[in-house]
Amino acid sequence: LVSIQPAGAPPQTPRRSRPSAADVSRHGVMGNERRVDPADGAAYTFEELSDFYRGKFSKKEIRAYWEQECEAHGGGVAPKAKAKAKAKVKASKPTKPTKGESLRGSGVARAAEDSAKAMASREADWRVGSVVYQVFVDRFAPPADLESKKALFPSPCTLHAWDEEPKRGECNKDVGYWAHELQFWGGDLPSLNGKLSYLEDLGVDVVYLQPICEAFSNHKYDATDYCKLDPQYGTLSDFEALAGDIHSKGMRLVLDGVFNHIGRRSPAVQAALADEKSDRRSWFFMGPEYPGGYKTWGCADNLVELRLESPSLQDYIWKKEDSVVATWLKRGADGWRLDVAQEIGFHLLQALTVSAHKHKTGSLVVGEVWAYPARWTSVMDGVLNLHLGVLIYGVTEGKCPGPTAAQSVANLVADSKIEELLRSWIVLSNHDMPRLAHRLPDMELRKFAQVLQFTLPGCPLVYYGDEIGMAGGDDPDNRATFRWEQAAQDNAMLTHTKMLVSLRKRLRALRIGDYRALVSQRLMAFIRTTEKVMDTVVVLANPTTEAVHELVTVPDDRILGYTLFRDELRSEETRMLGATISVEVKPGAVRVFSMQNEDNPSGAQYKRMYGHWASFPEIKP
Repeated sequence: LVSIQPAGAPPQTPRRSRPSAADVSRHGVMGNERRVDPADGAAYTFEELSDFYRGKFSKKEIRAYWEQECEAHGGGVAPKAKAKAKAKVKASKPTKPTKGESLRGSGVARAAEDSAKAMASREADWRVGSVVYQVFVDRFAPPADLESKKALFPSPCTLHAWDEEPKRGECNKDVGYWAHELQFWGGDLPSLNGKLSYLEDLGVDVVYLQPICEAFSNHKYDATDYCKLDPQYGTLSDFEALAGDIHSKGMRLVLDGVFNHIGRRSPAVQAALADEKSDRRSWFFMGPEYPGGYKTWGCADNLVELRLESPSLQDYIWKKEDSVVATWLKRGADGWRLDVAQEIGFHLLQALTVSAHKHKTGSLVVGEVWAYPARWTSVMDGVLNLHLGVLIYGVTEGKCPGPTAAQSVANLVADSKIEELLRSWIVLSNHDMPRLAHRLPDMELRKFAQVLQFTLPGCPLVYYGDEIGMAGGDDPDNRATFRWEQAAQDNAMLTHTKMLVSLRKRLRALRIGDYRALVSQRLMAFIRTTEKVMDTVVVLANPTTEAVHELVTVPDDRILGYTLFRDELRSEETRMLGATISVEVKPGAVRVFSMQNEDNPSGAQYKRMYGHWASFPEIKP
């Protein structure tokens, strides 16, 4: 309301337009009454005051301020009109501004308080900004006794030595599977449990397991019974022990829900095929119009599409207390990743998510969505942000200019809620696409992409083995066993991944912060911020083949002159002057600048800045 004046200077009177005759008529006697605004000591009509504060505060807030804080001026007001005005005050009395503080100033404080509450809520939500690690159980850790498990892999399944590479095979028409879908290496839940210390040391927050339900294939996206753990992976006691140990290490467990289709060998499918009157018949699309008598998914005869509109099927999968979703959450899982979620549709995804939250408060539902995330993020807790992964590759490979990419992310934030994106998983590699090292054989390019994955809003997903540089193209090459001999301290990719995980844990804004694109000619430039100015992180990525030196504006009014920022990847320092940062970014490099605390005048200037380390105790948030 009042601009900052030198000490002892009289306050300036804000300009306010006079009300028209129509305004006076509309407001009656109140329109003629003048009261003193304590912000500047000048007298105004209610209409004049409303015109000035409109857009910043609600009508109720302005009226309450008029009635409770503004004193009558001059001849007062007719009792009848004054009583009428008071009768309209329904809002609770706002906190009285302190001396020298205007209503607008109170609004700034309220905005800061709201931001602090929002950030605290994000920080308390384990689903926000987590580091996710994807595990293919059969290929992650070798079993303790492979010989004793041979009976679990009858022909045509084949069992292989851990150091043997998977090979693509021919289709076995007798069973309807490709040979490489029936190749097994024997990894199980107990062997995974034995490697949790590795995941803990890596800094993983969420362990995501590809399907573990009973199935015929090795990938288990062809479940035969959703509520049964596949014996190849162990027992329910093994699962409960794994969940308990994951939780004891401060991590969470997410399972893969494949609810769009089910395996042909499922007893439910067989019962429906055998009897047209079976109560399971409504779960599927069956009839003579379909080859084989049922609708398949993805042209795979062994995958039967589910008719999710069936009320009884919804009860079985997510609604009832003993549903599939509820059962595994009660057994110790913390959430679900939904396979081909876009084919489940908006309405049913929302219904499933609501049920999951009812069964377990704070549980997670994210979905695989090969589409623009907006709207999909609103019906689940988040998505597999494949769009952002493609964008990162586009920048890294020189197919998308950096400034375009930065603005594209800003558009995505505007189209979706930031909280939904912060809960979404940023995917660069998984079991359905070439590995990171295959897509980007040059390690420097790989590191470039990974830095963006770890600094953009969301949850970076690490596909098992990517952190040690495992390569592999399409299935089955991207599903090889984990090479534990490569997980050594001198592994450059592992060191880089650990550094990025540690960076996210140390820099709060990278986990929970807001995003804003910065204007640049050639760089992908953006800022991550929280309610605390000291958390500010500026990211400048140069995807070009030439060094770029630009002056980039950083439009954050909380960052004061000569503030020190340090590049977390190179330990180089620079100072921000006049809300700008000017540094050179080498070709194919990313610079991640964090604000530094200084016990000197440059730091002391922040003493009254909300949320800064040097703030006076009485005004710290």
